[in-house]
Amino acid sequence: MGETGRSRRLSRRTLLAVVVGLAVLGGIGARLYFYQTRAPDFADLAYTAVSPSQKLDLYLPQGAGPHPVVVFIHGGAFKFGDKAGLGPNFRNDVEAANAAGIALASINYRMSAEARFPAAVQDARGAVRFLRANAARYRLDPAHIALWGQSAGGNIALMAGLSSGDARFDLPGSRLNAVPDRVSAIVSMYGPTQFLRMDEQLKALGCPASMQNHNAADSPESLYLGGEITRIPDAVAASSPLTYVSPTMPPLLLQHGTADCIVPMLQSRILAERVNAVAGPGRATLEIREGADHADSAFDSMGNLAHVMAFLRRAFATKP
Repeated sequence: MGETGRSRRLSRRTLLAVVVGLAVLGGIGARLYFYQTRAPDFADLAYTAVSPSQKLDLYLPQGAGPHPVVVFIHGGAFKFGDKAGLGPNFRNDVEAANAAGIALASINYRMSAEARFPAAVQDARGAVRFLRANAARYRLDPAHIALWGQSAGGNIALMAGLSSGDARFDLPGSRLNAVPDRVSAIVSMYGPTQFLRMDEQLKALGCPASMQNHNAADSPESLYLGGEITRIPDAVAASSPLTYVSPTMPPLLLQHGTADCIVPMLQSRILAERVNAVAGPGRATLEIREGADHADSAFDSMGNLAHVMAFLRRAFATKP
């Protein structure tokens, strides 16, 4: 049975699970069902074989293709989340991409409880290489691949895109490491960029002291890097997109909210300033959403997503 057949079988299983959920959860389940994203055209594609976590779902737009594709990387503090998403936000993400003629590949990756940094970055780059190597099979355009991440996924997307060609972030032993991993563009929504500056920036923005906890030994960032971040500055530098800014990097779209007291909006600002100083004005576009919180639904509104897709279309139109 091919991937499409497996996708249909998975879709039936998903529907059965939803029906059971509706019976158990009542109104809550009904609301989740209403907002379910459509079934992927290809589900649970293994982009490498190191871990069961390394799978992706592919949502194709209408038409014969080949389609440009954006690799979507979910958030979740580097330790939770899933490629299937929940609620209206991810449904909107898929619909907006496909409406713009862009395929969306949503990936799972190894999280901090399974493997520490740089595993998640290696996985994202492995997914890019898999899609490029199998572009003809899935009706994709191998010359036009982008990355899009939210929250922790934003950091992973930035790292994967900016570290292109750096062998430290190759998947060990992968037969696809010879496949180019360069991308056309990167979108980061409220993603962290320099872990050691987050608490001081939250304080400067007037966020509650209880939110200034990223330096703690049990913070998501410390768990991701494998040690209290104040004690491992080299690892912090290695995990920062600022370290990999170069004149030849792809264009960035960075979006952040002023009311974000989880990842301060200054994280996006310091990256934009560094990029435009090194790669030239306009290589990074910084968009600050007044009053928007972390993971605010405003970022996944169809209006904002149309704007994001226009950015990607412009990047894809540029000669690779």
